[in-house]
Amino acid sequence: MPHCIIEYSEDLDNIINEIISAVHDGACSSNLFEEGDIKTRAIPYKSYQVGTSNSSFVHVSSRILLGRDSSQKLLLNTAIINNIKTLNLKGCSITAEAVDIQKESYAKFQV
Repeated sequence: MPHCIIEYSEDLDNIINEIISAVHDGACSSNLFEEGDIKTRAIPYKSYQVGTSNSSFVHVSSRILLGRDSSQKLLLNTAIINNIKTLNLKGCSITAEAVDIQKESYAKFQV
């Protein structure tokens, strides 16, 4: 945990590996999780609108097990956003949210 899911405008495909690293490192730097437990992946969007334009965007949803308080969630989101900001994505909307996963309904299997 967490599952960091990056949604982004496909015009950023050329730097998505850097964005993935920034998000992963940001989650790690929050000191809320062990690095080996952080899972980071990305989904590009071809069709989208941001406000009144088609400017670039990055949105990160960090799905975490229920139990973190609001200050820990804000710490995680801030760490992720600050790492993405170092990439100097001009004119890009960068957002992050932490979403609770209910422990009772979460299942995990590893081969």
